[in-house]
Amino acid sequence: MSDFSFYFVMGWRHIISTDALDHQLFILALACVYSIRDIKRVLILVTAFTIGHSLTLALSVYDVIRFSSKWVEFLIPCTIFITALKNIFQIDRRDTSARINYYLALCFGLIHGMGFANAIRIMLAKDQTIGWGLFGFNIGLEAGQILVVAIILIVGILFLNIVKVKRRDWVFFLSAGVFALSLKMALERLPF
Repeated sequence: MSDFSFYFVMGWRHIISTDALDHQLFILALACVYSIRDIKRVLILVTAFTIGHSLTLALSVYDVIRFSSKWVEFLIPCTIFITALKNIFQIDRRDTSARINYYLALCFGLIHGMGFANAIRIMLAKDQTIGWGLFGFNIGLEAGQILVVAIILIVGILFLNIVKVKRRDWVFFLSAGVFALSLKMALERLPF
């Protein structure tokens, strides 16, 4: 059980730490179009992201796939600005974009999983309990994402219901900010 706890904390920190800005921005871009009423949809979204992330980690740990870290570090912010840009272009069509968000979260989770795959591959390859380690990491990752989503939705309640910011303005402001930050990250990480 100590292996599970160790990897749970590692997964938690992978999302919650100050070094996890790329994951936090991605979750912000995914969740900012939803309100607290949509909690089930948002939880499905972050779970789809975790599934994609987990699949890449598992394939990497078992040495089925390997990726160039330069390309992965470039593709991660690309997934973020694509999600933010999609929010901006579909700002008035909230309900029609839910299904595509699930697919984006799953596919983009695959890419985000590549970013941590090399580090965790080395750790888990030395461990006798790879399954427990992966499971613990992914549960920690999911728990961290749920905390980030809860914060986003609570701040959304404050701005949308108390400050009376229009939903459209809220989504545009957050998505534009995420787009700008992630585009800057992508340009700084050009792999060529």
